[in-house]
Amino acid sequence: MKVSIITSCYNREATIRGAIESVLEQDYPDIEYIVVDGASKDNSLAVINEYKNGIDTIISEPDKGMYEAINKGIRAATGDIIGLIHSDDFLFSSHTISDIVKTFEEQDADMIYGNGVFVDYDDTNLMIRNWISGRYSKENVKNGWLPLHPTVYIKKECMDKWGLYDESYKIAADSDLLVRYLYEADLKVYYLNKYIVKMRMGGLSTDAGKSKLKWAEDLRMYKSHGIKPISALKGKILSKIPQFIEARLPWSEIPEAEEESLIQPDAANKKE
Repeated sequence: MKVSIITSCYNREATIRGAIESVLEQDYPDIEYIVVDGASKDNSLAVINEYKNGIDTIISEPDKGMYEAINKGIRAATGDIIGLIHSDDFLFSSHTISDIVKTFEEQDADMIYGNGVFVDYDDTNLMIRNWISGRYSKENVKNGWLPLHPTVYIKKECMDKWGLYDESYKIAADSDLLVRYLYEADLKVYYLNKYIVKMRMGGLSTDAGKSKLKWAEDLRMYKSHGIKPISALKGKILSKIPQFIEARLPWSEIPEAEEESLIQPDAANKKE
């Protein structure tokens, strides 16, 4: 199975190198890597071009934001599976994609998600949040649960059917896509209880300065899917508190999770 990995970038010369190298260091041989740069004004494109022999497609042109860039990458992709690695982030290990593909093959899944850690922007060995995604159900989605977006890998044929990112959102298009796939669709979803990604704090969706916009977009997003937004947002906020607490315990470190759980569509997962 071919995996298409997409990185969108705008003015990320300080971090894009780590994202690219984490993809090129993967031991899985059939990866199509697509980097979409939004006509950066810094040296991002120069850094990207240093790795042009290992990148299958480089697109550099103005865009209206991250989600338009990601959609460009998805439309250019020829793989069986689509995944993202943001320009501030990096894959957890060199065998992450191998683990994901093996799981797709063994479980005949449509969509896989896993765990991730948020790390300090400068010290990527310092854990800020430990995101263990946990079990999926449509009821959990109604109550604000969603997996960590960059840990999600989806069959391309499912994206062709259920659509790409809604570019009318500036911050919440990832949540909108996940709710669409996990709540409205009936996909075979598998929780791979392993770490997939390390994410630097300070990205678009983790920027505290964008919190008002994100709140407004989340309200609109949940309403559009027929979900009570206040209940969902309350559950979403409460679910994140343990992630910060665990990361700050004196003995906390990034463990290697191993247990795996298969979640399939069934009567309990049908929308009410």
